[in-house]
Amino acid sequence: MSLKFFEKLSQNFIELLNDKDDYNVIIEVENKEKSLTAHSNVLKYRSSYFRRELENIQPNEKNVKIVTKPNLSVKIFDVILQYIYGGIVNLENTETRFIYDLMLITDEFELEELTSRLEIFLIETKGSWLRTHFSLIYHSIFSRNNFKKLENFCNDIVVKYPNLIFDSDDFTSLEESALVSLLERDDLQMEEVKIWDYVIKWGIAQTSTLPTNLDEWTKENFLTLKTTLQQCLPHIRYFQLSNIEIYDKIKPYKKILDKQLWEDINQHSFAPDRSVKSIILPARSVLVTELPPRTNEPKESFSSIISEDHAAEISNWIDRKTTTHSTNTPYKFEMILRGTKDGSAPQTFWNICHGHAHTVVVAKVKGTDEILGGYNPLAWDNTYNDYYSKWMETNDSFIFSLKNGNIKNSILSRVKDPERAILNVNKNYQKECSSYFGFGFCLRGTKSNFNLDNDCFSNLYANFYEKPIRTLSGCFSIDNYEVFKVVRKA
Repeated sequence: MSLKFFEKLSQNFIELLNDKDDYNVIIEVENKEKSLTAHSNVLKYRSSYFRRELENIQPNEKNVKIVTKPNLSVKIFDVILQYIYGGIVNLENTETRFIYDLMLITDEFELEELTSRLEIFLIETKGSWLRTHFSLIYHSIFSRNNFKKLENFCNDIVVKYPNLIFDSDDFTSLEESALVSLLERDDLQMEEVKIWDYVIKWGIAQTSTLPTNLDEWTKENFLTLKTTLQQCLPHIRYFQLSNIEIYDKIKPYKKILDKQLWEDINQHSFAPDRSVKSIILPARSVLVTELPPRTNEPKESFSSIISEDHAAEISNWIDRKTTTHSTNTPYKFEMILRGTKDGSAPQTFWNICHGHAHTVVVAKVKGTDEILGGYNPLAWDNTYNDYYSKWMETNDSFIFSLKNGNIKNSILSRVKDPERAILNVNKNYQKECSSYFGFGFCLRGTKSNFNLDNDCFSNLYANFYEKPIRTLSGCFSIDNYEVFKVVRKA
């Protein structure tokens, strides 16, 4: 039997870290404007990175070694030292971006245990933030080799929504390892001929010396592209392309393919039943939604604004889950009000929604692809007769913008000032204003119709929610809006 006393040991080492009389290492950070002290033996035995670093540094006249990390903040390095000495990292009330940056730095310092725990922590508890900052995450993790869980997390999203990466402005700056990891996926939801086009686009962008006109390419130009794409080309499903696609897309670049592969592609086009020497990769699987049984009456969609995927995403936010629900969500979205059916007058909202709690309001902005909305766990109340409206307090409300059309990413903004989360407006104001989520999202219409004037607003002037949910400024009108009561399924 072993008696373990790690808590006391951790406490003693933290005391050693805070003891300024016996250090022999100074770490200079923030452009050498700030510094921290440490002990070489502790650093060396806790991190192979610091072992190598300290071996290459000569001590000064006081026998102190100086490590310079000008691009690091004192806050991040202090957390790292707390871990190295005491094995403790306190993430309470810490911004997610700080945790993400900390993970990258701990990877650099080869603190594998901490890096792995931070990676898992982000995936399990900060999934919404990772999706909101998807481009940043995707382009940074693939420049390293130690974030396989985050790579899988991101690729599971990209294979379903490939435009997030392939149609992004910085697609051609994508790391080769990231592109290859996508090409390897059998479930990448994109036509094979389009995948080929993007691969060629990426390869050409890596070499600025290639002529713009393909007719002017030399043998050396094709060899350059072939070398650039040597890790990508084996993952194209050539034998799943049509004859026209091969003729129009593959043939102009046949010189970047191995001779045997090109001969087999040609043979397969004319005699698909004959065997070939090249490996035939399986066709990529296409996600197919199972159709419901045919009935005499066509089933009406539960919403004319949001999809089942949107409902799953909103359900995920309600439950504060980091893993996305499938379309089989734990909630039913029961329609309470539809603008095109019940009318778009603000007073209608208060008449119909009065007394309903756990509601989701969604609205389609006129003239854009934007779908804005909010979730209110409290009951709407239309009974206030006082001069002032009444603020309702909750920690669980949030506002959002949903991925749709040209809007590539959803935005979640949780309440930041719980005392001003929801406003139940007084009776005199109900003729102009309906759902009122702080000043973060409000449907308003002075002409008693949300469709006729630009009086709806988002992030007007008070920041009661975490972040803006619109990239556009100014007020707006809507085409339609809907209100759902969210009910947990039995």
